[in-house]
Formats: sequence, structure tokens, C-alpha cells
Amino acid sequence: MVPITDHPLRYALANELHARPFAALSAPCHAAYLAIKQPHDAASRDRALDRAHLIDLLDRFGAQHPQPDATHYFGALGRYHLKWECHTEFVTYTIFADGVADRPFDPSAFEVFPDDWLAELPGQRITSALIRIEQQRESDEAIVQHLQDWFVPESLACSWVLDRSAIMASDFRIDSAGHMRFALFVAPTTGRRRIGRVVQRICEIEIYKAMSMLGFERARNMSGRMGDIDGKLLSLVGEMGTEKRPADETLHELLQISGELEDMLAQSAFRFSSTGAYEALVHQRIEVLREERFGGRQTFREFMMRRFDPSMRVVKSTTSRLNSMIERATRAGELLRTQVDVARSAQNQKLLESMDRRADLQLRLQHTVEGLSVVAISYYAVSLASYLFYPLTKILGVSKGELTALITLPVVLLVWLMVRRIRNSFH
Repeated sequence: MVPITDHPLRYALANELHARPFAALSAPCHAAYLAIKQPHDAASRDRALDRAHLIDLLDRFGAQHPQPDATHYFGALGRYHLKWECHTEFVTYTIFADGVADRPFDPSAFEVFPDDWLAELPGQRITSALIRIEQQRESDEAIVQHLQDWFVPESLACSWVLDRSAIMASDFRIDSAGHMRFALFVAPTTGRRRIGRVVQRICEIEIYKAMSMLGFERARNMSGRMGDIDGKLLSLVGEMGTEKRPADETLHELLQISGELEDMLAQSAFRFSSTGAYEALVHQRIEVLREERFGGRQTFREFMMRRFDPSMRVVKSTTSRLNSMIERATRAGELLRTQVDVARSAQNQKLLESMDRRADLQLRLQHTVEGLSVVAISYYAVSLASYLFYPLTKILGVSKGELTALITLPVVLLVWLMVRRIRNSFH
């Protein structure tokens, strides 16, 4: 068989589809989830710091290091298992351990992360969560009682997932230890891989929700300034048809507004587009769980529809409003430029007419000067010619006055012809 040359990225891209396997979990067990985001944009994020911090944690437990430039890791960490993932804007640490504590959602599950290691995080916590996984051995009424004891009933979301293979619940509130709480009751027949998939979906729902809300906060911070700019823009547009201020001054202010709006759009474009992507991921992760109502409680989908989607609509409306304001400022600027150009054209027309009048006056003055110059030159030329021809008066038998009269007309004619020739040569 003739050897086939592979693309240099063929194997890397194919292996990427299998690079993030789900953990295989057995109930009862628990998970501690931590997501870290550097306080920078994704473009300026230093991933080497994230990798160095992971290696520091692994070295404390004598665990094996990940491959160079790896974006994911799964391995043993003493009696725990650690799953580390490096995403575009954040990194996540998930600790899995067998068994559950007598105290529901015991914060001691996070003690696997040393305090000094947490103090040196290359970023800030964007979210963290405790996930309690138990087998569904009790009746539905007993599970309902547990949920009422563990969560705030007013915001509790609970549902069957994956064809009633598990019950998933959370109130999406931060507890006194600073963590979100999630409970998962799995049927005895639920496989270990399926449990791992559900836990992974829960973690993804939480982190993508948290990242989406960053866009909402950005939109809320921008709304005040956008309101001020909108009022100023309306005032400037209203003054365009009046003569309260010069058009050049209004145009200058419009250009300043347009520049500020463009800067706001540039500063928020990445965050707002990311918010849209994270929002879609939240809904997609909930969709694949195939929820069914449990105990008359709201599902995760309903919770997001009531509490999460309105925030996302604020982001979308802010983006739309910002683009609309930019378009309005641009249109107003174009109209003002047209108005300024028309005014300048009228001024230029008047200037050209004034220049034409001055040129006409200059031409008349030139003709007058030419006439006077012919007279002046002719006077001196006649005088010189008279002195030249005075000796001929005796020969011709005429007086000096008569000789001067005879030569005056030819001399004036010659001077006039000479001046005309000089003028024609210039033209």
C-alpha cells in the first residue's frame, strides 16, 4: 500500500474528542468544585501561571505531572481524584472522593486544597460548589424532607434527569462557607459513568451560569453612562434643524460621542459575545439532562427561565441599544457633515464671486495703466525723436513745432503697438 502523508494535526485533533472523559463515580460520594478566573481578558491571560499552580498542588501529593501544554488532567491525588481543565477564560479543579459526611455539604471537603495554596491562586474564585451524591434508597417523601432541610425552599429547583435515573436539586445560593450546593440522588441501577456525566453537567451549568452573569454586570454598569449619552445625543439631534449653535461645534460634539460609544463597544464586545455563548451552553447542558418534574418543584429549566434568562435579555438589549446609538450618532454625523459641506460650498461660491470681481477690477485697472503708460512713454519718445530730427528742420524747411507735430502720431502708434505686443506675449 502506498504510504499516505498525514496532516501534522490529524492525531492531535482526533484525540481531542476523547481528551476530557467523564469521571466514573459510585454512590455515595461527594465532589468539590472550584473555578478560578484571572482578572484579565482572555487575550492577556497567562496560562503558564495556571499550569504552574496545578503542578504545585500535584507536588504536594507526589502526583504525576500533566503533559507539556496540556489543557486537562485527571489523576489520583492521595485518596482523592482530581480533574483539572483549562478553558479560554478560567480553570477548574474538581475533587472526587468516596463516601459522604454526616453533616450535609461539609465544607471540610475543600480542605484537600491547602490554605497557602489557595492564598496564591493566579486569579479569583468565580464559583465553587459542593456536590453530594447518594443512592436513592429512601422514599420520595424522605428525599423531599432532605431537600427542605438542605436548601432554601423558595428558590429550590429539583427534577428527575436522564429517564429518572437520578434526582438533581439545588437552590443556586451561596452557603455560609462560600459554596454552591448541589444534591444528586441516583437510582441503584444507574451506572458509574452516567453518574459522572450528571456531575459534570452540574459543574458545567454552574460555571457557565457564573460566567454569563459577568456580562450582566458589565451591562448594568454601562447603563447609567449610556443613558447620559443617549440624552445628550437626542439634544444634539434636536438642535440640528435650528441655529442655536454652529454646525461645526455640534459636529465636534457628535464625533466625541461616537468615539466614546465605539470605545464602549470595543471594551464590551468580547464580554457580551462570550455571555451569549455561555448562555447557550447553560441551556444546552440542561437540555441533555432530559428533566422531568419531581415533587411539584420547579425544574432547572424553569429556574433559569425565571431567574437567569431576564439577566441575559438585559445583556442582549444593552448590546442592541449600544449598536443603535452608534448608528444614530453616525447618521447624525453624516447629516451634519452634509450641512457643513453645503455651508462651506456656499462660502466658497461667494469667495469665488468676490475673487472674480477683484480680478475684473484688476483687469480694468491694468487696461487703464496700459493707456497711461502709452501716453507717458510716447511723451518721452516724442521728446527724444524731436531732438533726433531737429537738425533736419533747415533741410526740410519746417519749424521745430511742425516737426514735433509730424512725428508725434507715428511715435504714439509705435509705442502702442509695442505695449500691445508685450501684453500679448504674457497672455
